[in-house]
Amino acid sequence: MLAMQPITDLYVALAERIAASLGSPRVRSLHLPPPSDTKDAEFCALELEDGSIGFSYIQLEGTEAPLRERHGGRGVSGAEAVVLARGFAGADPVAKALGFAAINALSQQLFTRAAWVPSASGDPLGAIDPRPGEHIGMIGLFTPLIPMIERAGARLTVLELKHALVRESENFRVTLDPAELASCGKIVSTCTVLLNDTLDDVLAACRNARRFAIVGPTAGCVPDPLFTRGVDTLGGRRVSDRERFLEAFCSGGKWGPYAGKYVLAREGYPGIERLLARAR
Repeated sequence: MLAMQPITDLYVALAERIAASLGSPRVRSLHLPPPSDTKDAEFCALELEDGSIGFSYIQLEGTEAPLRERHGGRGVSGAEAVVLARGFAGADPVAKALGFAAINALSQQLFTRAAWVPSASGDPLGAIDPRPGEHIGMIGLFTPLIPMIERAGARLTVLELKHALVRESENFRVTLDPAELASCGKIVSTCTVLLNDTLDDVLAACRNARRFAIVGPTAGCVPDPLFTRGVDTLGGRRVSDRERFLEAFCSGGKWGPYAGKYVLAREGYPGIERLLARAR
């Protein structure tokens, strides 16, 4: 059986097509929050010259400190977004994070240029719709999402990489063993699986799931390669008020109110070919 092409390579190839269609957009600025242990400071925001913004997670090992050291002075301003995007397929954690931010920013600009804006959705679970008695899997511990699943009457198994987070309570447990996701009917995953190259392993562990959602601020890319892999929905964020967002983001404040949630599903999504055709 032929090996699947790495998802990173697929996204770089798509970024090259998107950039060519949009006239090779350039970077206006890389925005970094003040160092903090809050959830709002876990991301960088890459802004293109038209104001489109893409997020990337910066707290994976070997990412944040060198990113701040290399690019804290906004050294990527003026660069072609597609040049940064190519770093997503490499091994350097900093280039990988910036590459994913560039892919997300290019995707957001494509949505704008194609006059197709994802419909707003306040559902942080990516439309998996947990029900009483269901077994829900979670990739990465999203503590704020746990009460929603508990209120639905579902039980929860969380897959984590950090030993310190392993625990068990009445309604959910945190494990390091991917095999424990095999009995889950629905899965909600952090988009970090794209940055740490674990997506295919996770999907294999969740092969029995009826619904698989990837969610989070970094899920701002076009969904086509993920849909092909078996992902059902992609729940991302789109900056709705650039000035207020940047003011909050760069000062270490809460920026969520200025970056609305949305969910992309197979149904209703026009597809990359149609978006590229509309953007020309």
